[in-house]
Formats: sequence, structure tokens, C-alpha cells
Amino acid sequence: DGVLRAKVDAAWHLHELTRGSGLDAFVVYSSIAGLLGTAGQANYAAGNAYLDALAAHRRAQGLPGLSLAWGLWAGTDSIAGHLGDADLRRLARSGLLPLAADDAMDLFDAAPATGEAVLGVSRLDIAGLRASGAPVPPLLRALVPATAPRGSTATASANDDGGEALARRLAPMTAVERERTLTALVSARVASVLGHHSAEIDADSAFTELGFDSLTGVELRNHLNAATGLRLPTTTVFDHPTPRALAAHLLTRLVAETPEGEPVLTELSRLRSAIEESASDAATYQRITAQLRDLLDAADLAHGALRTDGTADDPDGLLETASDEELFALVDELD
Repeated sequence: DGVLRAKVDAAWHLHELTRGSGLDAFVVYSSIAGLLGTAGQANYAAGNAYLDALAAHRRAQGLPGLSLAWGLWAGTDSIAGHLGDADLRRLARSGLLPLAADDAMDLFDAAPATGEAVLGVSRLDIAGLRASGAPVPPLLRALVPATAPRGSTATASANDDGGEALARRLAPMTAVERERTLTALVSARVASVLGHHSAEIDADSAFTELGFDSLTGVELRNHLNAATGLRLPTTTVFDHPTPRALAAHLLTRLVAETPEGEPVLTELSRLRSAIEESASDAATYQRITAQLRDLLDAADLAHGALRTDGTADDPDGLLETASDEELFALVDELD
């Protein structure tokens, strides 16, 4: 209510009280938060989006209307003067850089001549946004090339495809490999949000000890949503207090419980088409079938089905006398 009173109520009163006054200009100060979204500022963004809509509404009625959606202003005497280094780094990762007051006023003077109802007024660091690995706001996606960034977060950023590739990579892994992979992903994202040049962090340190607050917690949640395709709550960082604990939670969300031996069966299924394509050549056919017999012997040995003389515990002699076609049929049954 406090945010909307200053933005929505005040602007609407001015609109109504001056509607018949023949104004030459009606300019409101909005914020780029209403266009791009800013973590932890949902109410503020909504209030400023109303100002943008009001300017468009006035122009549709033939009245003057201009909403300037300001980005960050430079200087300690500006509205952003209270921001600390962590806040400024967070904004920089979003591509927003401070705008000098003189430049801001020049843009203010130039804005009415554009004929637009709403203008975003900010310095943008497109290269920095791309390199940060941060999720790109929809409004800026046409400006940011879809290439993998360099630096400590490149690996994690390259996997931001809604999580489908990540789930496919995790599926054939062992439990230990999955945990290691997701812990590395979370650690890289933590380092990115904190502005570290290296992704090496203590995965067992509490997020609060690493320097997270509510805003950086939301930013990390957004990074992980982009990387995993999940819809994690804003309290994720506080619900799972360390990077390792959070990685363990992601594992439960991304991968269903895998039956024993399922990765092996998946790999055999994957090889089926390759075998069918290669076995037409006689020499290759012989090598493939020999290797299949070796694999069957290995399975029997692991299962304890080989006698001490190395032959299978197979009273009917089925494996020993099986034809190549029957061996291929066995692979089909494993599919």
C-alpha cells in the first residue's frame, strides 16, 4: 500500500486534476524495475509499471504523457546513494550501470522529441550481462547474443536450456556423480551471484556465511530456475542452508529414483541402433559378437553363475551353443 500510494494514487490524482489544463507536458519518473523486473522489488516494479501505463493511457486520449523508466543514477546524493558494493555488483550483473547526472538531464531534455509514451533510460552493459551468466530479462534478449560466456560461470550458463539437457546428463550417472555434478552447478551459480572470479567455494558453508541476503537469495533462485527448468520458491536458499544441501534437494526434484542396473540397460538400449548399423560388415560382425559374449561372461561372473573352470552354470549349454542371431535377440530383450 505504501508503494502504490506514492506512485499510483498520486499520479492518478495529478492526471484527473490536470486533464483540462492544457498542459504542454506531463512527465512522470518511473523505474526500469517496472520493465526488467528486479529481485525483491515486486511491489515497486508494479507501481512503476502503472506509471508507464498511465502515460500510454493519456497519449491514447490525446493528452501529453511521458514516463521515464530510470535506471541507476551515479552519485552518493542520488536515490541510489544508499546502495552498497554488493548491491551495485548485483545491478551490474543485470547489465545496469550508473548514469551520470549530466547525462541523465540531457536524456530528459531529449525524451519528449521521441514521441514515445515510455522510455527506459539507463546505461546498459550488454557484454557484462552476457559474461555474468545471469538470466537475461525478456526485454533485453534481442540485444544479448546467445553464446556461452567466458569465465568461471561459462559451464553452468551453457546448460541453461530449461533443464532438459541437464536431466539427460544426470540420468545415466551414479548417485555420487549426480551429487558431484549438481554441487558443482550450485557452487558456480553461488560464485556468479556473489561476483567471485572462481567457482570454488565451500559447499558446506551456510549461505548466510557466504554473504547471501534476501535479494541475492532470490537472484540465486532465478539462476537455478534457468539452469534446471524448475520453479523453485523464493525461500529456496533459506530452506536448504548450504550449497551441498541445496544440490541434494535439486537432485530429488530432477531425477526420479532409478532402479538398480537401469543405467546399464539404458546404455545397452542406446547401443542397439549402433550395433544394427555396424553389423552388416562381416569382420565387424565377428568383433561385435565376440565382445557381446565377453560381456555376457562378465555378467555371469558378477552374478556368481560361473563354475571354477570358467564355464557358465548353464546346464542346458544355451549360452555356449547360442548362435549370433540368438545373442542379438538377447540384446533386444534387454532393451
